[in-house]
This record gives sequence, structure tokens and C-alpha cells, in this order.
Amino acid sequence: MSGGNHWIEFKIMNGIILNQLAFKMYLKPNSVKEYKKRHDEIWPELKELLKEAGVGAYHIYHDPETNCLFAIQETDGSDSQSLGENPIIQKWWEYMSDLMETQPDHSPKQLKLNQVFSL
Repeated sequence: MSGGNHWIEFKIMNGIILNQLAFKMYLKPNSVKEYKKRHDEIWPELKELLKEAGVGAYHIYHDPETNCLFAIQETDGSDSQSLGENPIIQKWWEYMSDLMETQPDHSPKQLKLNQVFSL
């Protein structure tokens, strides 16, 4: 699921509309430690690109029972999934593709998650 708009919620904070996106991704077996290590060492240019695109918060959680990742983003601009044409994103996808199930373009296989509750 590269590209596209998959927002699940809009909220206003300090006069700014924030979009929320939740999705899951799929790790290959025995990859979680390396996945975490690579994200702990995220490239500065990727971090800057996400911030410039308006991604203010991006959290990824691991479910050890299913080996799936749950991600949520809050942004006042683009989400990371809409940046798929950017060479930095493409390079990151390729770098991570040995750890995750991916599409032919190396983008992670993803499933949009639908919100069922919010407080």
C-alpha cells in the first residue's frame, strides 16, 4: 500500500488540523531486533524529510504474538506513505526490505487499521 490517503481521524490541536493514520506491517521471522536497531539509527535525512512533510509523531509497536508491527502517525501535512516517490524513502524501503514483507517496489506490505474507539 504505497501512496494514497489512509487517514482515520482528524483533530484540531492549537488551531492546527492533525491527521492520524494507523496501519500494520509484517516482519519476517527473527527480524525485530534488527528492525529496532535500524530505527534507533534512523538516517538524519529521513528524519528531516518526515518532519518537513509534517509528520509530527510516528510510533511503531511490535506484537510478538503475530510478529506484526502497529504504526500510528500524526501529521499536519503528508503521511510517510505519500512520500513513496522520494529517493530517500525508496532507499529506506530497500534497506528495510530484508526484514519485512514488501511490495515489488520494496514498500512495506501494509494493512490500514480502522478506528473503533477514541476518547
